[in-house]
Amino acid sequence: MTKPHILQIGPYPTWDVEELEKSFTLLKYYEAKDAEAFVAEHADKITGIATRGELGANRALIEALPKLEIISVYGVGYDAVDLTAAKEHNIRVTNTPDVLTQDVADLGFAMMMAASRNIIGAQQWVKSGNWASKGMFPLQNRVFGKKVGILGLGRIGYQVARRCAAFDMDIAYSDLVEHDYAKDMTYVQDPVALAEHADFLFVTLTGGAATKHIVNKDVIKALGPNGMIINVSRASNIDEEALLGALADGSLGFAALDVFEGEPNLDPRFLSLENVLLQPHHASGTFETRKAMGKLVRDNLIAHFDGRELISPVL
Repeated sequence: MTKPHILQIGPYPTWDVEELEKSFTLLKYYEAKDAEAFVAEHADKITGIATRGELGANRALIEALPKLEIISVYGVGYDAVDLTAAKEHNIRVTNTPDVLTQDVADLGFAMMMAASRNIIGAQQWVKSGNWASKGMFPLQNRVFGKKVGILGLGRIGYQVARRCAAFDMDIAYSDLVEHDYAKDMTYVQDPVALAEHADFLFVTLTGGAATKHIVNKDVIKALGPNGMIINVSRASNIDEEALLGALADGSLGFAALDVFEGEPNLDPRFLSLENVLLQPHHASGTFETRKAMGKLVRDNLIAHFDGRELISPVL
C-alpha cells in the first residue's frame, strides 16, 4: 500500500522524522532550493502537511495543493495556519495542546524567578571574581506575596497560576469570560486594569488577529517602572515597538521573553538592554514534551488516513 505523501514544512527532531517515515513519505519543503517549484512538482501527491506552530501554512500553499486533506501542527499555536482557507477547502487542522502545558508554565515561572532575583547576574558576579573583590551581590526583589496578572487563563495560564499560588501570590486574570475553575482568583476583564493591579504580568494568550498587540502602550504604562512582563505565548500579542521604548526609557521595569517578532532574528535593540531576560523560544523544549508533541502530530495524521476520529482537532 502506498504511503500518504506529507509535506514537511520545517525540521523536526530526528526521532520524529524516523517515526513519521514509517507511515508516510515525507517531502521536505524546508530543504527545497525553489520551494514553489518543489510544491508544484509534488502537488498531485501531497495529501497532508506537517508543520510547526510558527511556520503554519498560508492560503497560497493550501490552494497550491488540490489533494490536501489535513494540516498537523507541531505546537499549541495555530495562528500561522490560514484557517479560513482550510475551512473553504474542507481541510482538517490539528495541533498539540496539553502535552506542552506544564513545561511552558515551568519556564514562564522560572523566568519570573530568574529575572526577579537576577540569577544570571548573580552567577556572573561569582564567576567574574566580584564576590571576592567587591563583596555581596546587590539586593534584588522578592517574588512571594507579590501581585500577579495572568492575561489569558487557558491551560497554560492556569498552570502558571497554580505555581504562583504555591508562592502565596495575589493572583488576578483577564479573559473573555470569568471561569468557574478560578474562583480563588480575581477576575479583571480589562487588560489595562489587570496591569495596574500586577507586579508581574504573564502573557499566556493564544495568538492571532484577535489578540494582536493586546499588550499595547497603555497596558505597558499601567504595569509601570517596577513591573515585569513575562511572555511565553506569541510575540504578536505584545506591541514590540512600545515594549522596546518603555524598556529603554525605564517606564517599564523588566521583560522576560521567550518569543519575538521575526525570530530568531530579533530586534537588535533587545541585545543592548539590561532590563530583559531573553530566551530562544524554548518553553516546550524538553525531551519529554517534544517527543510527546511529535507523537501527537503523527497520531493525528495516522488517525486521519485510517479514517478515525482526530485526537486534537482545531478544524
